[in-house]
Amino acid sequence: MIPLKDDVPSGSIPYVTVSLIGLNVLVFLYQVSVGMSGDPRAAEAFVFEFGATPCRLTGACPVPGEFPHPVATIFTSMFLHGGLFHVAGNMLYLWIFGDNVEDTLGHGRFLAFYLLSGVAAALAQTAVHPGSSVPMIGASGAVSGVLGAYLLLFPYASVLMLLIFGFFVRIVHWPAIIVLGFWIVVQFLNGLITVSVATGGGAGGTAWFAHIGGFLAGMILLFLMRPRRVGRL
Repeated sequence: MIPLKDDVPSGSIPYVTVSLIGLNVLVFLYQVSVGMSGDPRAAEAFVFEFGATPCRLTGACPVPGEFPHPVATIFTSMFLHGGLFHVAGNMLYLWIFGDNVEDTLGHGRFLAFYLLSGVAAALAQTAVHPGSSVPMIGASGAVSGVLGAYLLLFPYASVLMLLIFGFFVRIVHWPAIIVLGFWIVVQFLNGLITVSVATGGGAGGTAWFAHIGGFLAGMILLFLMRPRRVGRL
């Protein structure tokens, strides 16, 4: 399921959304350049240095020198990605749904909203897997916050979706409540699976609870940060 666009027009230019997408792409290109430096361990070391590692955040596995500070890695990790499809998927969702949330909150509030959603996402994943030594990277948690806010703001917006199941390819229009509702259910189910199979500090793979935490945080932050003069809920 790949979203292509929605039918909600934006009343302003989404400066912050575009800037965030640009910054994520630039950082990803830098990551690629690090991986092409000739040292096969350089890219991995970069991720371990600037990714948000749960056991570093809880103090269970302190790193000598502590640079950057574990709190700082919560923010740096939001702009790192594990591959082309990872960054492309996150930026596609941010592009489609971010402009309308930014239009609702305003540019400054939206930037704070985005970063706080990312922080909440990292803390949620850390709370579930506090001893994990696997670094979290990606904008997924912050983007999940955008999706949570969008679901409350525009539940019946029409989203153009590309469905691909093997050789079956079809373009359909689905309401946002179906698209994003299905998305969060998938995150929750996968999160339960990771809890049931995780052992010790080896909980890796996709940070499902970061997605769930970011999504819920986005809903809460929308109520806390939304200007009173706007009335579209």
